[in-house]
Amino acid sequence: MLFTTAIFVFLFLPITFAGFFAIASRSHRSAAAWLFLCSLVFYGYWMPEFVTLLLASICGNYLVGNRIGTSTSAGRRDSARRWLIVGVAANLAVLGYFKYSGFLLANINQLAGLGLDIGHVILPIGISFYTFTQIAFLADTYQKGVREYKFVHYGLFVTYFPHLIAGPVLHHAQMMPQFGEAKTYRLNWANVTGGLAIFAVGLFKKVVLADGLSPYADAIFGPADQGLWPTYTEAWLGALAYTLQLYFDFSGYSDMAVGLSWIFNVRLPFNFNSPYKAVNIIEFWRRWHITLSNFLRDYLYIPLGGNRLGRFRRHLNLLVTMLLGGLWHGASWTFVAWGGLHGAYLMINHGYRALVAPTVQKRLDESRLGTVVAWSVTTLAVIVAWVFFRASTFEGAARVLSGLAFLGHEPEGVANPLLWNAGLHAGTGFAWCVPLLIVAALAPNSNQIGTWALLLSRSRENARALMAGAACTTIALLVLLNSARDTVSAFIYFNF
Repeated sequence: MLFTTAIFVFLFLPITFAGFFAIASRSHRSAAAWLFLCSLVFYGYWMPEFVTLLLASICGNYLVGNRIGTSTSAGRRDSARRWLIVGVAANLAVLGYFKYSGFLLANINQLAGLGLDIGHVILPIGISFYTFTQIAFLADTYQKGVREYKFVHYGLFVTYFPHLIAGPVLHHAQMMPQFGEAKTYRLNWANVTGGLAIFAVGLFKKVVLADGLSPYADAIFGPADQGLWPTYTEAWLGALAYTLQLYFDFSGYSDMAVGLSWIFNVRLPFNFNSPYKAVNIIEFWRRWHITLSNFLRDYLYIPLGGNRLGRFRRHLNLLVTMLLGGLWHGASWTFVAWGGLHGAYLMINHGYRALVAPTVQKRLDESRLGTVVAWSVTTLAVIVAWVFFRASTFEGAARVLSGLAFLGHEPEGVANPLLWNAGLHAGTGFAWCVPLLIVAALAPNSNQIGTWALLLSRSRENARALMAGAACTTIALLVLLNSARDTVSAFIYFNF
């Protein structure tokens, strides 16, 4: 079920909301069970058969987590470690089968000249996110001694519908205390209003901005993967359009998830912090998909040794972490290349920091020209990497990159034929992209807007009524606009 559809906004959400607070007035545990059940319905609306897999994953990890916790409490550290290995291995095996078995087999067939076939394996939606969430739970149980005795709360922690499909990746300590607090189960109209406001912002990002940019990216990358060469203008427009589409699509989803949670008095971590304002790649990864970046740092980079084993190992650990981060996004070598590029970027960034004196860097940071140059280099590096992220083939990526590097030739006859074939115009595309890039680089982000809306809603009752009315009207209009289209586009990160 998509946040952008009428069935979600006008049916699922009101029923879930009314049921939760009506039941909560009598029993908090029953209200949590209701939200757990509704989250399963939300997930199963797409493909009911995978609800069984999700429940099996929840039950298995809950039992393994309790085993780890019991062994740790009894001082049996070796036993706890064995259970941790079993749990993580089982999670990765399930994820590996559904997400990577076809990719692995295709590469084996190509290398060995074999014809092995396991048939078409359907990727369960959200499996990467709920698998990583539960791996983090098992690791925290082993390392930090966290425990969860209530199955309903654990099930809700994993399936909680605002984050289930595309994150953020959550930690046990962020969510479980909230499900145990009495105030979570009391209707709070200020939180409802603030939540609706930030939900409306996220919905606008997705329905108007991301989906408005999508045709320009598709018109270039699709033909490039099929063997056609984009012009210079088309390559730059396609790369810019996808750079902005991906951001507004995923950050829009994250805003909607945060807003929905506020409605239920639950706070999710912010997942974006204006990443296109970054002036270096290190800063970019502190702002982009924050919860995944933290997961990769805490459960991969640091266990590999982090920066504790010398400069060479630090750079190697960065590269390995980013390569695996790229592979997490999809079973394709183009995703691995994207991760490898960012790993190389990070190594260059850290190497630069080691070579440049702090006083020199301080002067550059305080210089407006230095800031503009740093932002431009960072943004260009990010755009180049996104080409591999979007392209289905290396050949397609190479064609787009050739256009970005002005190495191709402008065809005679129809200007920008790929755009012309799609019924699009370059001027209109750049009229979308340039202002939106400026907004992404300079405007306040939705975290700030949402926090302001929440504070205003809590402090001024009159403003709360106006804000609620404006948010509901905006949401209704955007959903109707989305429903009037020929097709309803899913969020990009649903594929990962």
